[in-house]
Amino acid sequence: MALHGFADGEHLAARMGIEFVEASPDRVVGRMPVAGNTQPYGLLHGGASCVLAETLGSTAAALHAGPDRVAVGIEINATHHRSATSGHVTGVATKAHAGNTLATYEIVITDEQDRRVCTARLTCMLRDRPPASAA
Repeated sequence: MALHGFADGEHLAARMGIEFVEASPDRVVGRMPVAGNTQPYGLLHGGASCVLAETLGSTAAALHAGPDRVAVGIEINATHHRSATSGHVTGVATKAHAGNTLATYEIVITDEQDRRVCTARLTCMLRDRPPASAA
C-alpha cells in the first residue's frame, strides 16, 4: 500500500524499508525489514523500532486529522521486550485517544513468530496545515 509522501527515498520511512499494509484513522499496520536496521550486535536497533512506531502512529494521527491539518509527534516512549535478528517486524498502531488537538496511539511491534518485540505509545499534536509558501 502506497501512502502519499512515503514513496520516494527522500523520507526516512522509505530508507528504512517501511511498507504500509493497512491504514485508517483507527489502525495503521506496517512492516519493516530487520536487515539494514540493526545495531552493531546484529539486533534490531531500538531506534529503528521507534521510527517504525512513530511512522505508523503519526500516519494514523494524520488520517484522523484530515487533509487540512497536520499531525506532529510530541512524545514517544517505547519498551523493548526482546530482540529480532532477521526477517521483518510488523507494527500495529491502534487509537487510544483522538481528539481535536491531540491523538495518542499504542503501537505493538512483533516478530515473524508473533512475539512482542516492542510496545510504544505516541502522542501527536494536531494543527492546521500551514499555508503553502509563495513560489
